[in-house]
Amino acid sequence: MIKIYGNYLIMATYMVGTIEIQATDGLPKMAGIGLYELSYYSTKNNEISEVYSAGTKKDQSRIIFDEAKLMLRGSPLANRFKLHRTEIIHTKTGSFFKPLSKEDSQKGDGTNPQCFLIDEYHQHPTSEFYDLADSGMKARREPLLLIITTAGTDLNSPCYQQEYKYCSQILEGTIENDSYYVMICELDKDDDIHDERNWAKANPIVMTYDEGIKGMRESYEIAKEVPEKMRTFLTKNLNVWIQQKDDGYMDMNKWRECGQDLDEETLKNMIKGKECFVGVDLSAKIDLTSVGIIFKLDTEKYLVLAHSFMPEETLKEKMKSDKVPYDVWVKQGYITLTPGAVVDYNFIKQYIKEFETKYECTVMEICADPWNATQFMQDMDNEGYTVVEIRQGIRTLGGPTKDFRDQVYAGNVIHTNNPVLTYAVGNAVIKMDHNENFMLDKAKSSERIDPIASVINAHVRAMVNEPSPVDINQYANPEFLDKLWG
Repeated sequence: MIKIYGNYLIMATYMVGTIEIQATDGLPKMAGIGLYELSYYSTKNNEISEVYSAGTKKDQSRIIFDEAKLMLRGSPLANRFKLHRTEIIHTKTGSFFKPLSKEDSQKGDGTNPQCFLIDEYHQHPTSEFYDLADSGMKARREPLLLIITTAGTDLNSPCYQQEYKYCSQILEGTIENDSYYVMICELDKDDDIHDERNWAKANPIVMTYDEGIKGMRESYEIAKEVPEKMRTFLTKNLNVWIQQKDDGYMDMNKWRECGQDLDEETLKNMIKGKECFVGVDLSAKIDLTSVGIIFKLDTEKYLVLAHSFMPEETLKEKMKSDKVPYDVWVKQGYITLTPGAVVDYNFIKQYIKEFETKYECTVMEICADPWNATQFMQDMDNEGYTVVEIRQGIRTLGGPTKDFRDQVYAGNVIHTNNPVLTYAVGNAVIKMDHNENFMLDKAKSSERIDPIASVINAHVRAMVNEPSPVDINQYANPEFLDKLWG
């Protein structure tokens, strides 16, 4: 077994032997384990031990490696090792300890690791290093794969989808696997994050001494006032998984709480006779073209709908580059494919007109960025729609972007669990000016955010426009007046 103490979510596979390492930080533990595996098992089994450390980048991979070098420099056993810039060699057996780069994960044929150390697995976008270690260890007698990480902000990552879920099932007793040792320090499901008595569950070392407790309290107080800081406090201090990127726009747990599965009849009854604002985010080829629709309901809540369009000829290319199931979303009706290699805007025009007819609602305004949309806006104006230019600057979008998020956090938004829109919301990051005003940052969003961008365009106008008052003259007939005046 391995005893590990600290604020880390630990997952280890292929466990053999007994190791006890005590330290106040996860990195010395991993470095110490790596050195132990490097020297002990090579001597015991009379074979060369290969030990690797792997992060998302070479510099991160070197953190554990450099920690191991520091350990040896202060150790009486240092003369048994040779320390090089990129390698630690066990002199007696020729065994070695190396940090890996991203390129190594893709060309790792021939590795035969005795020990593989993966750091901050929640940051890894793929399982390439895990797969490299797993396949290379098959020939080893007593190999060890050790994964250490805090919680993260991407629920689509292999760390969350594969390891965290699997390890949780082991701890719950629904799965048995004696080759895994699992330690997860985290809050229980219904724990109040604001009650510091719960913090020790996720941070068992820091919450045992005065300076650590003081630091936790200070981080919490800042996080209460700045939503962007709360993400870090939850993931790094309390090991709470959330779906939100660095500089992420939305707490995805709150977004999911606003989702409702509405059938067609229910949806039509909700919006029949209502007014809506339509936002459009147009593209030609690279991005999705999206339509966002916002209704202000009688309950004072916003109902948000979205639909996207993609050139048919780019479907396979985008599925490969974006690694998302666009083909499934097409079949489910959330994306419409248009013929050719570029989006045909006639499909967007037709969609808006048919939506208005189908649901018997009224499109009050079509809101669009004039860049790349001049002809579209002119055509819709000629169709009799009121078209509004939405300039893509923080002066125009800052207030609506913040207000829409505030409405979500307050539970005043209803969405229909559209997976394309949810995917975009999860991808969205923000840029902030010196006054802490912010807007969505397309330049930093490596994945598609066009659906939420179209919704924000609509919200620019929806948030400042009240639904038209009911015309009471329609009730001013003799029968109604007789009932009113008795």
